[in-house]
Amino acid sequence: MSSRATISSMSTYAILGCGSVGHAVAEELVERDKDVLIMDRDEARVAALRDQDLNAQTKDIRDPEVAEIVADREVVLILASDVEANEEAVTNIRDRSEEQFVVARASDPVTSDELTELGADVVINPSAVIADAALSALQSGELEYKAIQLADVIQGTNSRLALVTHDNPDPDSIATGAALQAIAEHFDVEADILYFGDIGHQENRAFVNLLDIELVSYEEIDLDDYDTIALIDPAKAGETHIDRGVDIVVDHHEPERDLDPEFVDVRSNVSATSTILTKYIQEFDFSVSETVATALLYGIRAETLDFRRDTTPADLTAAAYLYPFANHDTLEQVESPNMSPETLDVLAGAIVNREVQGSHLVSTAGFINSRDALTQAAQQLLNLEGITTTVVFGIIEDTIYLAARSKDIRLNIGTVLQDAFGDIGEAAGHSTQASAAIPLGIFTGIEGNEENRDTLLTLTEEAVTRKLFDAMGVEQENSNGN
Repeated sequence: MSSRATISSMSTYAILGCGSVGHAVAEELVERDKDVLIMDRDEARVAALRDQDLNAQTKDIRDPEVAEIVADREVVLILASDVEANEEAVTNIRDRSEEQFVVARASDPVTSDELTELGADVVINPSAVIADAALSALQSGELEYKAIQLADVIQGTNSRLALVTHDNPDPDSIATGAALQAIAEHFDVEADILYFGDIGHQENRAFVNLLDIELVSYEEIDLDDYDTIALIDPAKAGETHIDRGVDIVVDHHEPERDLDPEFVDVRSNVSATSTILTKYIQEFDFSVSETVATALLYGIRAETLDFRRDTTPADLTAAAYLYPFANHDTLEQVESPNMSPETLDVLAGAIVNREVQGSHLVSTAGFINSRDALTQAAQQLLNLEGITTTVVFGIIEDTIYLAARSKDIRLNIGTVLQDAFGDIGEAAGHSTQASAAIPLGIFTGIEGNEENRDTLLTLTEEAVTRKLFDAMGVEQENSNGN
């Protein structure tokens, strides 16, 4: 197609073949004050069209003469139900001119390809269009139904609603909590965002502090004060800490055990739980605050690596909705936190001590003071050329801590850590990020003290590295990746 005007600016149209599809298109174009010429071989149909004051002629669209008659039309829509006739019409028009914009009707993917090869600019398949419209209507109706269900559960809260994130919550989990808290407030229900572990990574702390999101440590509350429990973005983490039934589960990963909540919305076809909550905010149609919009947008960006990983159309449309309401100066501050000297030391040690097998990297930072530094080191090492999975571990007092990141679609790093250490410690996470904590004494069989420090470190490095590569299904070779 050459440099033609845009479709919206065009005013002269021809419709070749005017059954139900062509008729509907013709009426819409005339409604928009477009000049429409219709051609169809059925005399009775043409007469009926003329009775509606439509400009119609009786012509067989296969006839080469038709291409001459419609030569002055900017857009030609070839919409007969006979695809072979449509193909001949496209051929005749393209033999005469390459300038007209041609839309043709197909019946299946094969005829769609054929019409494209013949020169149609746009090919439509009414069956596919109807199916897409039906699915869209179904999704819209399902969301409306689910929103009513969610509202009923929230409004059934008598005292307070507990929004439980996963262990050491990430931006997606925190943002989901903030959004569901806002929805609860919309229905005059008080809710607290609860978390296990720590608010680790510097970006996560900056995220919480700059947006002034209040999170409450699970250790500081009595769960009996809450009569409604929601697990938000839990995956496996968070589930094992709750010793009573849960009422709400929202996640973009399938739960690993049967929770049987009153309300559940798990969508593995999106990349962030923040995307799911954005859809609910739109459905409830209340004004999203700057804080919640910024949190949700960052949650989506963090889960998709700024739309570079596993991004779905739903993630993009949710982000587009949130974008005008978000504080982008705050987002920039969150994404560019200062690196502490401790983190820099841990990263340096992890670089020096790295062992690489294929695209998988495992490294130790030795004895450390900050678990948060491990997370940042694992993320930074993922930027190395050829690396798709990183695990960095270190020892704090009597515990071995691990932080892992992965962009390998064949590997679920959360499952890897669970398989490797779930029977001797705590492991949790998703397909792209995970963490674990292992009691040092249980793992090594040696009591930790200053005299055994070097021995402990050596045993830990060898054993943890071996178990990780085994769990990844990697045969170890003599390589340190230097």
